Amino acid sequence: MHRFFQSLANRISTRKGAWTVLTIWLVVIIVLSGVAPSSKKYAVSSGEGSIHENTPSAIAEQLMNEQFPTEDGPVGLLVFHAKQAITTEQRAKISEVSTWLASDQKPVHVSSALPFHKFPKQVQDQMFSEDQTTLLLNIALDKNLDSAQLYDTMQLIRDKVAQIDMLDMQFEITGPAGIAADTTSLFKNADFVLMFATVGLILIILIVIYRSPLMAVIPLIIAGLVYQVTDRILGLAAKNEWFVVDKQALSIMMILLFAVLTDYCLFIVARYREALKTMDSKYEAMRVAFGQVAEPIAFSGGTVLIAMLTLFAAIFKPYHNFAPVFSVAMVVILLGGLTLIPAIYTLFGRRGFWPFMPKQELHTAPKKKPGFWARMGGVVTRKPGITSGILLLFLILSSINVTGMNYSFNLMKSFPSDTSSRQGFELLEEQFPPGQLAPVTVLLQSNKEIVIDAAYIEKLTKLTKALEAEGGIHDIRPNVTPALAAPDAKLPDKFISDQKHTLQLKVTLQANPYDPEALDVVRNLQDKSESILEQADFDPAQNTLHFAGQTAQQLDVRGMNAQDTIVTFSLVTLLIALMLTFQARSIKFAVTMIVTMLLSYTATLGLGWIVFHDILGYDAISYRLPVYTFVFLIALGVDYNIMLVSRIREEAKHHPWTEAISRGVAKTGGVISSAGIILAATFCVLITQPLQELFLFGFTMAMGILIDTFLVRGMLLPALMTLLGPRSTSVKTPLHQDHTRS
Repeated sequence: MHRFFQSLANRISTRKGAWTVLTIWLVVIIVLSGVAPSSKKYAVSSGEGSIHENTPSAIAEQLMNEQFPTEDGPVGLLVFHAKQAITTEQRAKISEVSTWLASDQKPVHVSSALPFHKFPKQVQDQMFSEDQTTLLLNIALDKNLDSAQLYDTMQLIRDKVAQIDMLDMQFEITGPAGIAADTTSLFKNADFVLMFATVGLILIILIVIYRSPLMAVIPLIIAGLVYQVTDRILGLAAKNEWFVVDKQALSIMMILLFAVLTDYCLFIVARYREALKTMDSKYEAMRVAFGQVAEPIAFSGGTVLIAMLTLFAAIFKPYHNFAPVFSVAMVVILLGGLTLIPAIYTLFGRRGFWPFMPKQELHTAPKKKPGFWARMGGVVTRKPGITSGILLLFLILSSINVTGMNYSFNLMKSFPSDTSSRQGFELLEEQFPPGQLAPVTVLLQSNKEIVIDAAYIEKLTKLTKALEAEGGIHDIRPNVTPALAAPDAKLPDKFISDQKHTLQLKVTLQANPYDPEALDVVRNLQDKSESILEQADFDPAQNTLHFAGQTAQQLDVRGMNAQDTIVTFSLVTLLIALMLTFQARSIKFAVTMIVTMLLSYTATLGLGWIVFHDILGYDAISYRLPVYTFVFLIALGVDYNIMLVSRIREEAKHHPWTEAISRGVAKTGGVISSAGIILAATFCVLITQPLQELFLFGFTMAMGILIDTFLVRGMLLPALMTLLGPRSTSVKTPLHQDHTRS
């Protein structure tokens, strides 16, 4: 493999080779720009379901659609709230809104609306909250609306209500339709802000590092070219429905692309600058420099790619749909790192470093005062036991906090507090029974045709009592009474399907439908469904209970998340450990690196929980955070470990083991620290995003990268390598190297 990368370096680091590589990239960009759209045009938001659509809630939802078909699509909940009890005049304003929603002037995509204005006063009174300050009106939109149509429809309703003087009443729209519209609004300009913030931040940091305008701009130009190729390939895939392109994945992918390519530029430039000081030809200097870092870059990019590929094993849509986006991006990033970066820097040569161009040093340069990492390399190799002991204690103690973390399955809590859908949701939560926000639909499916007679009503009565006996239920509707069995009785609307094989009950839970307590209630009902049927004299062989609704869906999300966490963590750890073993040529080194990275991850989560819970006051964090953080932190942390170990192995060919480690830390410390700061800073850009989930992810990633860069890679790993000694590696060191200290 070394010969392959050396051959690649020989080809690219010539004038002809460099111009050929650049030309190929530009031609590819032009062609793709002509035949492929931007990925943003076809990107979608992944639902919170299984990619196989085989979860209990998905099966129940499918049964609902088959047995109780409707033209209605997503539901919007219109919330009217006053500081005092709603007056007669304010009620008239609400009726005006209701009348408009029932008229021909209503938005074209509103399929139905609750006719509040047609109800008699006594019926209207029952619709208000207990203190008469809040009213909820339901509307349903057409099916299969795209995000733009849904957003525009909600905006038309807001504009109409704004035209009507609501007499100091607060108006909010929540529910699935309101949430979807607010999501579109939040991210309308987020990608542009994200890109400009990322580019601007990297530019500033690079100017500080290099004090050279070209050295700061070149990595951004390279990243821009690679982004164009990646974006068009993803756009082509999304247009032809080869795979799903997730909106959130695109945002994070852009940060990953700019950060990783900038890191690769730093690694190559550091070696290029060294080589330019020892030789006159810029082509020969790049041949030597790139030949030294090509293999580590390939391995580091390969480990990130493998980590992203493991997400294909996930069954949860948001995780699974990240896999193709990041896998495609990493392939293009890796190609850019191994071809475009060395080609462009070869063409610029010394001029790229202006005004501080490195000159060939004909004589031995005077020794400079040791820098921070040179001193640190000496400390960790002289006192490896103390260094590793202190750092391991810190990481382990920080990791203990992970056991106390609480996770939220209510994504509404991730929205900004002033978002209409969140405010409406919280008003309903305060003013109405919590479970009324999203009732659970219980479907009783029978193999035989259902006949509503006295005997069947008696069994249904027993069924409702058996359900209530399990606890956690506020009420069940419709109320099953013997009157339903009368020959001339009018059955409640949508109580029994037209095929007479399924009937439905609406169950309002006592707890908030998104809280763990509510999820546990539905889980208990699912687990005991056969027993509940038997208590009601229904034969479980011929009758089945299904549970649909938001709580049932979030219960499945919790289960899928738990399964994917185990599968993803195991696969990523195993595959990266194998890659590290192959690259480091040592099982001990590979195990040491993977263990330190895992400790770094758990310590990051533990410290993050202290910040989020004890300082910022969050009761819980997004359930997605551990998986997202693990995949990216482990995958990206490997880069720096590979660069360090590669340099130590290189130095160990000419120096004693302890000195090789010290020199490796000294020579990679500056560039890896710079790369880590840039990577952490780019993830910090996510803190500016409107969703709490992205804020938490960005903050956690930045903190984890800094811990890994400065503490784990810079101190802990070198100290442990010193303790392990040269016999743990396949590198042949000089005979006089046996000076390892413990």
